Amino acid sequence: MKPPRNTFDVLILGSGAAGLSCALNLPAGLRVAVLAKNGIDEGNTQWAQGGIAAVLDPGDDVESHIEDTLDAGAALPDRDVVTRVASEGAEVIAWLERLGMPFTRENGKPHLTREGGHSHRRVVHAQDATGAALETTLLKTARARKTLTLLDDHTAIDLITTRRLGEHENRCVGVYALNRDSGHVEVFLARFVVLATGGASKVYLYTTNPDGSTGDGIAMAWRAGCRVANMEFIQFHPTCLYEPRAKTYLITEAVRGEGGRLLLPDGTPFMHRYDPRGELAPRDIVARAIDHEMKRLGLDCVYLDISHKPAEFVKSHFPTIHARCLEYGYDITRQPIPVVPAAHYTCGGVMVDAHGRTDIDRLYAIGEVSHTGLHGANRLASNSLLECLVYGRAAAQDITARLQEPVTLPDVPEWDESQVTDSDEEVIVSHNWHELRQTMWDYVGIVRTSKRLERALNRIDLLKREIDEYYGNFRVTHNLIELRNLVVVAELIVRSAMARKESRGLHYILDYPEPKPGKPENTVLTPEPPPPYGHPDGA
Repeated sequence: MKPPRNTFDVLILGSGAAGLSCALNLPAGLRVAVLAKNGIDEGNTQWAQGGIAAVLDPGDDVESHIEDTLDAGAALPDRDVVTRVASEGAEVIAWLERLGMPFTRENGKPHLTREGGHSHRRVVHAQDATGAALETTLLKTARARKTLTLLDDHTAIDLITTRRLGEHENRCVGVYALNRDSGHVEVFLARFVVLATGGASKVYLYTTNPDGSTGDGIAMAWRAGCRVANMEFIQFHPTCLYEPRAKTYLITEAVRGEGGRLLLPDGTPFMHRYDPRGELAPRDIVARAIDHEMKRLGLDCVYLDISHKPAEFVKSHFPTIHARCLEYGYDITRQPIPVVPAAHYTCGGVMVDAHGRTDIDRLYAIGEVSHTGLHGANRLASNSLLECLVYGRAAAQDITARLQEPVTLPDVPEWDESQVTDSDEEVIVSHNWHELRQTMWDYVGIVRTSKRLERALNRIDLLKREIDEYYGNFRVTHNLIELRNLVVVAELIVRSAMARKESRGLHYILDYPEPKPGKPENTVLTPEPPPPYGHPDGA
C-alpha cells in the first residue's frame, strides 16, 4: 500500500510563533498545512518567558531600540533590517491584542519590563510565561480556520527540490516527512514551503531549549543548496537553574531587569567588574563573566538573588518561576537560587531577504531558523519573538502577492525503503548523540581556541561519516533524523567559528581576543550543489 500524498498551497514546517503567525496572515481560503514534529504546541515558543520587545512607552522611541539592538549585536546587525523590525513592533503587539493575547496590564496598558541590553522598559509580557500565552493565543485562532490543517508527530526529513528531480531551475516543491504514527515516510507537496523550525541549541549538552531544537530546517536547507550565515554566534543564556532534577529550566532575564543580582557563593556581587551596566549588560557579556568566575574559583554555579524585593512583588511578577523553584526547594522570595549559563539561541541560520525568501525559489525561512541580519553577533533580549512575528507576516504577504504566478507541481518519487532494514543497533544513535553534544560543549562553548575547534571538527567529521553510513543502511527513525541534522549543524558552527579570526559578541576566541577594526562582515558558508535523486549520495 502506497503512503498517502498531501498537496497544499502553502506548507509550513514548525508550529511556533513564526509558523503560526505566517499561517494566520495568509488568505483564509488557501489550503495551508502546518507540520509539527512533536506535539503541535511543543516548540520553543511555548518555553519563552520574558516577552516581546516593542516601543510602546511615550518616553521610549524606535531609534533607541535600534541603537540597543546594534550595540548588543556588536555592530554586526543590518541597520535597515533592525529599523524595519523595531518600527513594526507596535503593529504586531496591536495584532496580538486583537487576537486576545492576555498581556499583563498596568493602568489599562500593557505592562513593560526591562531586560539586559535595553535602555528603556519596552518588553511586553504575559507575567513570566509569555511564550505559553502567545502559543495558546495563536493556536486557538489557527484551530478556528477550516482551511488550515495542523499535523503533529510529522518529522521532516528532506526538502524536495526540482533541481534534484533533474530540472534546470531550482525551486522547492515539498518535503519528505516521517509520519510517526504510521511509521511511513509521506510526500508533502506545496506551491510554497516555509521553514519555521526553530534553532539548534540541542547540539550542546546543556541547553535551555526543549528536545526538539535540533536545527532541522538549517540542515535541510543546507543539504538542498541554501547558504547559511553567522552560525558561530550561539547565544548562551546566563541564567539556567542549576538543579539536576530540573533538567533545563530558564530563569528569565526579566528577573535581573527587575533588580535581581548575580552573586558568588559568599554573597559577593561581581558583574560590576565586567561592565558598568552590571546585571543589565547584554547576554554575551553576562554569560562570559559567569563562565570566568566559575573557572577562576572552580565553582559549579553562581547565584541569582531577588529576595531583597518584597515577596508579593516577586510572586506577582514571576509566579511561574516562583512555583517551579519551590518544587525544588528554593523560595526566590527568601533566598538566592543557583544558576549557570546554557545554550539558548541560534543567532545565525539560513540566509533570507526582507520577505523571508531563501536561495531556493518558493522556499522561505522565518524565525530562529533564519539569518535576517537582525541579531548580528548577539541577540538583544526579547527581539526573538518580535522577529518571528514580523517575518511571519512578511513571508505571508510575499506569498499572497505571488499566488497568481503559474506553477505546476512535478511528479515526485516515493520514498525508497527497498534497500534498507530495521536497525538492531539503536545504541549507536544514542551514543553518537551524546558524543556529539559533549564535544560541542567541551570545545565550542562560551570561550574557544583554534586548537579546540580543530579537535571538534575532527571528531565531528568521524561522527558524520558514521551517521551517514547508518542512515544509508537502516530505516529512518525520529531520533536518527534529528541526529543526522545535528551533526550537520555542528559542522556548520565549527566551520563558521574557525573562519572568524576575531572575538565579537558571542564568539570569543582566545587566539584572537579583540574585534577586527573597521566594519565587520558576516560569515557566509555556501554548500556544494546537492546530488540528484537516485544518485548514491542522494536521498
